[in-house]
Amino acid sequence: MTPELSRFEPLKRILAFDDFDRGHCGWVQHQGNYDGDFDSVLPGYAQMQPPMLSTLPNWDFGSHGGIDGNYVLKVQTLPNRGARTSCVKRLTFREAGAIRLEFYFTFKPEATALTLSETDVRSFGLLFDLQSGDATPNGERVMPHLRFLNARDGDHVQKWQFKRAVEKAATLSAKSATHDHMADSGWEDLPGGTQKLCYNEIPTKVNWHYGRIDLDLRDLRVTGFRINDRVHDMRNFAEMRMPAWKNLWCMLNILFFVETDVDKRAWAALDSVCLSAE
Repeated sequence: MTPELSRFEPLKRILAFDDFDRGHCGWVQHQGNYDGDFDSVLPGYAQMQPPMLSTLPNWDFGSHGGIDGNYVLKVQTLPNRGARTSCVKRLTFREAGAIRLEFYFTFKPEATALTLSETDVRSFGLLFDLQSGDATPNGERVMPHLRFLNARDGDHVQKWQFKRAVEKAATLSAKSATHDHMADSGWEDLPGGTQKLCYNEIPTKVNWHYGRIDLDLRDLRVTGFRINDRVHDMRNFAEMRMPAWKNLWCMLNILFFVETDVDKRAWAALDSVCLSAE
């Protein structure tokens, strides 16, 4: 195993290994659906910004870089309270079995003041957008959502949440619909999900965190979730479930997002991502 992969614990087959020193590796802006004109894009998606390759530059010590290279994948919000942005990798699956997503991440607000500003980022999160194959009886679209609610109105909350409530979908045409499933509503606390993450002492320092989520594509369910040294109890976790949508068969999309709680940009960065299967 290469040194880059040895920091992960992948299953038998590597489906994707994204080290952003090699480029974007297929991660793109989460573009909202439209049909006929761009005015049909929901406001929650119209605010999305594209991911960028970054050395994490700052005015203290130059560039932070990644764990073992220069570049990371960075997503950054607009400077408006409640603004959110995300990136997505769009895949399909060839076999309905166990998969594992591992990643190294960090987040911070834009360093516009000489204070720590640890309550300026509202949340960091991730989700899968999955759909069963077209031959599956009673096919489903299933969207496991997890977010770290870092802060709310100046309160340092620091807890993991999940979302099973399905946001109302808007029909754009006979071929397309849309729904703002990452909206700041309908989130529930993950039991036992309070967790204090390392947040270094000045506004420009970052530390990398390890994340892992396991799923079984046979029934489209989350089977495990780990952040650093904490293996979270997922017995009360529930996925967002709905009847299958048109044109999305065997979909395996992965998304990361970040949200600001003040009128300042918030950003999240991924050093590397590994998707593996049994």
